[in-house]
Amino acid sequence: MPEVRAARFEDAETIAEIHVKSWKSTYKDLIDERDLSNTTVEHRIALWETVLRTPVNGQIAYVIENDHGEVVGFVSGGKERTKNYGFDGEIYAIYLLDEYQGKGYGKEMLRVFSNGMLEAGYQSLLVWVLTNNPSSQFYIKYGADPVEAERVTIGQGTYEETAYGWSELKSLTDRLA
Repeated sequence: MPEVRAARFEDAETIAEIHVKSWKSTYKDLIDERDLSNTTVEHRIALWETVLRTPVNGQIAYVIENDHGEVVGFVSGGKERTKNYGFDGEIYAIYLLDEYQGKGYGKEMLRVFSNGMLEAGYQSLLVWVLTNNPSSQFYIKYGADPVEAERVTIGQGTYEETAYGWSELKSLTDRLA
């Protein structure tokens, strides 16, 4: 059975590797190769060391381990960054290695994360997903509603993202219980 635990500073390199590997596999058909290749493990290690050393925006982060105790995914989030849509919490990143998708790992990460956000005092939750990303169905399955679509720049390209949200975080935690 997979186990979700709070991310630690020592997890930064593993999280960075998962972030880049999952980013490239998830977006290979959605983002131009030149924009995809801008993301490197070295840059992500620096990012995750900073996030795990000094969290900002009330950020929390969790990792999920497989049955062998290996970290195979992560989720992080905190205060909603745009302040435009009436949501107070946001998932900043949620990534899982391909071979663990469709096996309940994502649901378990979302369950623990949403409970952690509720315990931290958040009432609602937003997540941004590239509009053409089939993983948006994951959020819809657990009751998220489309909120807004925006254009975003990634590398040299411009892409569309859609925000999905749960206006009542408690409804998500109840659904995942």
